[in-house]
Amino acid sequence: MSSAVSRAVAANLRALRGRRNWSLDQLAQRAGVSKGVLVTLEGDRGNPSLTTLCRLADAFSVSLTELVDTERAPTLRQASVDESSTLWRGPSGGTGKLLLSTDPPHQVELWWWRLEPGEVRHSEAHTLGTREALLVIAGEVGVESDGELSIAPVGTAITWPGDKAHAYRNTGDRPAEFMLIATVPQ
Repeated sequence: MSSAVSRAVAANLRALRGRRNWSLDQLAQRAGVSKGVLVTLEGDRGNPSLTTLCRLADAFSVSLTELVDTERAPTLRQASVDESSTLWRGPSGGTGKLLLSTDPPHQVELWWWRLEPGEVRHSEAHTLGTREALLVIAGEVGVESDGELSIAPVGTAITWPGDKAHAYRNTGDRPAEFMLIATVPQ
């Protein structure tokens, strides 16, 4: 995570917690994150995992983009894959980048993912009612959810409930790229 994003997470966590009048203990309990991790993040000394960022965004009922935003965005927002911050890095070099999201109450997140052959991104269940959908741009992607596996080649889309544990998997022999949309209820 870049230092600008780390600073933004620290400032945004402090501001969100302050607006709600929550103690560190209260936020830790709501987010399922240790108080020590919160102290580190608010002090701009940490590099949180994507899972931790998702838990914090869920606890505050804000978009992940709002939590990592380095500045307030104008009405029309534009993002490029190359300039977006990498929020997940896989063991073989794959990446997950949050490009942008819409504002609540109709929150939608737009992600760009690249998985190397055999790479898997496991995700915990998100906020109740969250839905996800992806479109495969290159390679082949498998999605596992609720005991099912669906494999999609280029040009194929898959949707599933994001409020259940799930995983994205490169099931092919070359890099896979896909766009993912998550709708998050308030």
